[in-house]
Amino acid sequence: MTLTMIIVAAIAALAVIALLIPVLQRSNKMDLTRRSDTQPDWMRDMPPAETVARTLADGEGITVFDHEHGERIASPFAEQLEDIVRAQMQADPELAEMKIDFGTGKDQTLEIWVNEKRYHSIGALPDERLKKIVRAAVKRFRP
Repeated sequence: MTLTMIIVAAIAALAVIALLIPVLQRSNKMDLTRRSDTQPDWMRDMPPAETVARTLADGEGITVFDHEHGERIASPFAEQLEDIVRAQMQADPELAEMKIDFGTGKDQTLEIWVNEKRYHSIGALPDERLKKIVRAAVKRFRP
């Protein structure tokens, strides 16, 4: 590389950094806890209260997508459903002992994993109380 090429590359890198600084500073100032006309459309609605509580408890702050290490990959919708279901399961001592994880299948369908066993529908779940809780969580999104 010639000295000219190194100088041009350095100037280009500095220009990119200079352009990114205002964007990064502005992004740190956005308040995700209140609705605002300055937020993009996808950020104007708060996630469910259960997702907010879970992300705050994890020390992550408020996020739309609360994916934890070791969980199956799922859409934000499925993760939010999972948060709602887990919060409801805590009220029942027997259900609280179950391990539940929502995932998104290769064909984009919802997968519900209960104690490491995969179920492809709510009706196939092993417990009637769990079915009721999952149906209620889905209904919150589809009244």
